[in-house]
Amino acid sequence: MNELLRQIADLVGKAGVLTGEDVRSRQSGWAQTGANEAAAIVRPASTAELAEVLKLCSAAGQPVVPLGGGTGLVDGAHAMAQEIQLSTERMTAIEELDVAGSTMTVQAGVPLQAAQDKAAEAGLALPVDFGARGSATIGGAVSTNAGGNAVIRYGMMREQVLGLEAVLADGTVVTSMNRMLKNNAGYDLKQLFIGTEGTLGIVTRVVLRLRPAMRSQSTAFVAVDNFEKIPHLLKQCGGRLGGTMSAFEVMWSDFYDTILDANPKHSAPVPQAFPYYVLIEATGGDQDSDQQRFEDTLAAAMEDELIADAAIAGGGAQRNAFWEIRDDIATLVKTLFPPIAFDISLPISDADTYVQTVREKLEKNWPDVFRCTTFGHLGDSNIHFVMTIGDAAAEERAAAMEIVYEALKPFGGSISAEHGIGLEKRAYLHCSRSDTELQLMRSLKDLLDPQGILNPGKVL
Repeated sequence: MNELLRQIADLVGKAGVLTGEDVRSRQSGWAQTGANEAAAIVRPASTAELAEVLKLCSAAGQPVVPLGGGTGLVDGAHAMAQEIQLSTERMTAIEELDVAGSTMTVQAGVPLQAAQDKAAEAGLALPVDFGARGSATIGGAVSTNAGGNAVIRYGMMREQVLGLEAVLADGTVVTSMNRMLKNNAGYDLKQLFIGTEGTLGIVTRVVLRLRPAMRSQSTAFVAVDNFEKIPHLLKQCGGRLGGTMSAFEVMWSDFYDTILDANPKHSAPVPQAFPYYVLIEATGGDQDSDQQRFEDTLAAAMEDELIADAAIAGGGAQRNAFWEIRDDIATLVKTLFPPIAFDISLPISDADTYVQTVREKLEKNWPDVFRCTTFGHLGDSNIHFVMTIGDAAAEERAAAMEIVYEALKPFGGSISAEHGIGLEKRAYLHCSRSDTELQLMRSLKDLLDPQGILNPGKVL
């Protein structure tokens, strides 16, 4: 290992290799507890350097764990004591902004917010957005196919990627930097590296698809008295808003009440008297006409008794206050400590039945300590649980995960809507993928990484 690190330092410079306490103090995931165990963190400054590092590691059979912004939630960047973390934190160039073509070419280490800000300067938008935007990197977001708050309108990170460059386990550079929306010339090789968590190759550069910046924003916080009305509300809003709806965030009362009761900085937009709440947002090109259409849509929903109560944001400050309730994960973690977080998806019509089934099983197993909050981007079928079963041992936490994930099978749901598999969900992947699918995944892994040195043990 020492000789390998010396050779790597000759390639990337001494500042490009961190060891000892410089490694221990680094975070590789949002839920990391304890020190970083990696043998070293290697920080190449270019695709060429990263490729040469992987050539050396391949020759030595050295396992490598890709590291983005360290904001992952499923231990996807966790490294063991004999593994090297390969960080893209020095690869932060925004190489090109093509206003006419609405594209941006960036290196993998560019933070999401930096790319968003650069696009905004040109009157454009990179619409994928989530709470870790200031730290999460483009490469990490691509490698995990990140989602966030606007998926219902713009899709996952996959939909924002026109082309990319990646390095295979043996150091081969695959450059597929397509800049066009339409390109059917053979296999779409970029898909091998989007959402595969660095197990097939390490993303180094990305061509992003940008969208026009929105000139209007309309937001409402509404209450619903029966879950069966929520799919109808979603359909009616989608139709009446003419494709401008960008968020449909559903909160069960356990989430809403927990946030408001535990954090006095929040004011209730609507009374705490209903079982479900929805944050609805639309963006468009003209504030006056778009706002009128938005208000007419909500009025029609109230007339049809799909909405029991509603508050419409009167400006940016109130809009932000609505979103601060939905995004206050810190309060959930503090209130439900130690937390267990879940990120699942299933057909919208089955969501409440599934939630009630899981809650009943968890309450039965841990009647004295179980507490749970339920919320999510339900407009795109995504539900989040943040729960606690007390200061439980590892086997009890595993039992809780088994309940949550096994209950998805009858509904054809997914154990991971937007956070990936990593180490945390690997044992439950069979709940969402068939034996044939898993075997094909293993075949791809064996083909592209025959020694198994890229992010070993993750996903599969």
